[in-house]
Amino acid sequence: MSLVGYARVSSSGQTLEVQREQLLAAGCEKVFEEKRSGTTTDGRDQLQQALEWVREGDTFIVCRLDRLARSIIDLRTIVDQLTAKRVEFRVLQQGAIDTTSPHGRLMLSMLAAFAEFETDLRKDRQAEGISKAKAEGRYKGRKPSVPTDEVRKLHSEGVRPAEIARRLKIGRASVYRALGQEADG
Repeated sequence: MSLVGYARVSSSGQTLEVQREQLLAAGCEKVFEEKRSGTTTDGRDQLQQALEWVREGDTFIVCRLDRLARSIIDLRTIVDQLTAKRVEFRVLQQGAIDTTSPHGRLMLSMLAAFAEFETDLRKDRQAEGISKAKAEGRYKGRKPSVPTDEVRKLHSEGVRPAEIARRLKIGRASVYRALGQEADG
């Protein structure tokens, strides 16, 4: 029987340090970590590895429920996988969650519903803020990450797209999109 931890933050600017410390303090011998959005389980390789790693009798631990999943469906799928493997599930900061009891499973479902609701509210607030900023002329959008002018200049000098991508340290698809914009605009 071992304690296995999972830590997640949404963006590269955030740190996993606090979660890592809490999981290690709780006795986790192995901690899986990643910087990915929690709105889906797609592309969360460390989560998949953690779910494959755990064995019967282990306990899978997260610091907070929203670090594991942001939707009831994803949470239920993950907990069902753990249950099928006879792995217990524990949330450090929400101690009433114990998937071995009916009360704990009810609490899990209720907290998952609140987490999903909170995500939906955050998306709505963000969309409202962007809409208001656009109406006031303050929203400029994300700064371009591809130097389009440089791509076009190199291409006009006869440099092939693959070489442009290598020189500018960008993907070839980005080069083709920049060149396609030239044709469109």
